[in-house]
Amino acid sequence: MKKSGFTILELIVVATFSSLLLILFFVQKSNLDAMERDNDRKTAINAMYYALEESFYKTSGYYPETISEENITVIDPALWTDPNGLNLGDPSSSYSYEPANCAQAKCKEYILKATLEKEDAYIKTNRN
Repeated sequence: MKKSGFTILELIVVATFSSLLLILFFVQKSNLDAMERDNDRKTAINAMYYALEESFYKTSGYYPETISEENITVIDPALWTDPNGLNLGDPSSSYSYEPANCAQAKCKEYILKATLEKEDAYIKTNRN
């Protein structure tokens, strides 16, 4: 009489293989999620950069000491908030704006930066 079914060894091999596939899936998903958040950060920094250059600087001839949705109104307000829910200017935010060469709240230079998870910091500087 022949018994049908799986041996314990076969079940262990299948369970081990399935576990490895699940671990690989979740590691890759985590990496893809981090890359998506990094792309969101780059998009926000690019929007701020072009708003500063094409809107603010062209109309005023200088850069502001601080930026926010109050003085840079041409971009989507949601872009001021990083993927962690923190606004630019918050000390823990992954976005930062550093004005330079300022006199009487009018600056000649700046550095816009986003701290990324999977790459080096994404940095934009004034072009004028």
